[in-house]
Amino acid sequence: MKSDKLPPHIEGSDKVILFDGVCKLCNAWSQFIINHDHKRCFKLCSVQSDEGKDILRYFGMPTCFYDTMLYVEGSECFQKSEAFFQIMATLGYPWKTLCVFRLFPRLIRNWLYDRIALNRYRLFGRYTYCHLPLADHQRRFIDAKK
Repeated sequence: MKSDKLPPHIEGSDKVILFDGVCKLCNAWSQFIINHDHKRCFKLCSVQSDEGKDILRYFGMPTCFYDTMLYVEGSECFQKSEAFFQIMATLGYPWKTLCVFRLFPRLIRNWLYDRIALNRYRLFGRYTYCHLPLADHQRRFIDAKK
């Protein structure tokens, strides 16, 4: 999904990963990004935050339930497996090698993604609240209060 104007809270060069802040799998994913994004390419944003909800609304996504990770690069939006592969490609090697799985048809990739996403609370659990970033990671979050 692409637009000519930028979503709220996003600047032209921003690469923003929106994630479910109460999902344990999603929190592990955001921690993975923090640990492996050595070039600090990505910003993170919880979908439960006001900023996250503004971005979701901009792209016509629901704000009351969350069934996909959203990756926003400037004015372009990626979902499901395509979001994952865009992120892995940006992280570089060795993570970029996972992009070989793009050879599978998107229908199959997204079906698998949906199975995990729709069962993530049952499989991995959930927090009763959205975790706040550690002080040294706070600048990596788009919704971090400066």
